[in-house]
Amino acid sequence: MAEISPYLPGILLAYSAFLLSIMSPGPNVLAVLGTSMAVGRRSGTALALGVATGSFCWALLTVAGLSALLAAYAAALTVIKIVGGLYLLWLAYKSFRAAASAHDIHATEMAGARRRPLDYFLRGFTVQMTNPKAALAWIAIISLGLQADAPLWVGFVIVAGTSLLSVLIHCLYALAFSTAVMVRLYGRARRWIQGVLGAFFLFAGIKLLTSRP
Repeated sequence: MAEISPYLPGILLAYSAFLLSIMSPGPNVLAVLGTSMAVGRRSGTALALGVATGSFCWALLTVAGLSALLAAYAAALTVIKIVGGLYLLWLAYKSFRAAASAHDIHATEMAGARRRPLDYFLRGFTVQMTNPKAALAWIAIISLGLQADAPLWVGFVIVAGTSLLSVLIHCLYALAFSTAVMVRLYGRARRWIQGVLGAFFLFAGIKLLTSRP
């Protein structure tokens, strides 16, 4: 394995982007919170693990696809970084708009009859895998950590780290936010959190767009 230090800043930036992205209460996170509150921690954790597993699959597919593309067309990294950078700027816009909004978060249980934990796991996995925005998100995250000369293991280090973060954070949501009190506390800090997220996504998007392949 080549020395990791030249690639460490990009890897850490990719980890940071992923970590902050799941701090934003998107539909999957809100479903985990709502299921934990309405059904219980066990079902919420099962749903969280399903979402995390789907996230791992998207990450793996993105790394494999981008690695194969770059092996055939090295110049494609420029296009990938432009797409990823524009998506990060879009996330920054959404975060700033959410920070300016006075609306609180609304955690809701997934639609349909209550199920076994395995059913919640499969539901979380299916919802994540059929989310078209996940592909754009992972292109942005992976491209933050990739350089034109980056070996294949760099991509898989990003996958391993983000997958671990995904399991930990989603399960933490399921366990900690199984009460309405925690949701209210999070709601009070929501605008500050969204503002910080917007600033980071703006920084990461500009960095990606201006970086050299």
